[in-house]
Amino acid sequence: MEKLIAELTRLYLAPEAVTREALTQHLLGQTTRAIQLTTADGLARALVIPFRKVSGAAEGQHWTRLCEVANALQAELGLPAPAVSIDGASAFYLWLSLETPVPTADAQDFLAALRMAYFPETELAPDAATAPVYLPPCLNPRSGKWAAFIHPGMGASFAEESGLEMTPPVAGQVGFLERLERIGEAQFRAALAKLQPAKVAVAAPTAASVPDAAAAAGLPAAGAQVAPPAGAPDGLLLKDATLEDIVRYLHAKNIEPTFRHLIR
Repeated sequence: MEKLIAELTRLYLAPEAVTREALTQHLLGQTTRAIQLTTADGLARALVIPFRKVSGAAEGQHWTRLCEVANALQAELGLPAPAVSIDGASAFYLWLSLETPVPTADAQDFLAALRMAYFPETELAPDAATAPVYLPPCLNPRSGKWAAFIHPGMGASFAEESGLEMTPPVAGQVGFLERLERIGEAQFRAALAKLQPAKVAVAAPTAASVPDAAAAAGLPAAGAQVAPPAGAPDGLLLKDATLEDIVRYLHAKNIEPTFRHLIR
């Protein structure tokens, strides 16, 4: 548990966000609390992007869109790989860690511009950069199932129901987080600058204007195929993975996986 708390603190938590005792209870499923990812002086420590099922959309479209956005963050904007989680009910999340906290206004601008460029059909709350979140792993208070970080290649198996029946192994959660890098301040500013033209051009988005705005900013249109960057480390970009792929990944990190909670 200490390693998991250390990784969550390194990546997402402001020092004053939650006490160690309260965080431990949250991670053990004894309580579930919404946790702020902003500092006391109003800076964003991390960014979280939800991908929920949309009524009338094709099956698994929210997972497909998450994959496209996660790949674009790396291939087009030059950012480190984000973490991926399920919420214990029906949604996926991308988690972006900021090495240097940024003003929440800049964080909200980044999320809004990212949405306009890559997932304009997805709702994004006006307080998305500041709203408290349920930090995985934890029990979803509505479904009673576990939210957890997952291997990116496993996402398609959770497209219908994004929750675990059993507590996710702590070692596995650590394994998914410990190699993640934080977004440096220069990286964040460069990505925001690249996204800003798309934000301005699609202030009133339409089906025709969104792809044009993305192209004007040098970004692919939503739904476009994004090629991996040359020399990208294997396993960072999202892809369909076999069970054998996932087992090999965990074994390489000296983690013995348990998949009882994934198979019905």
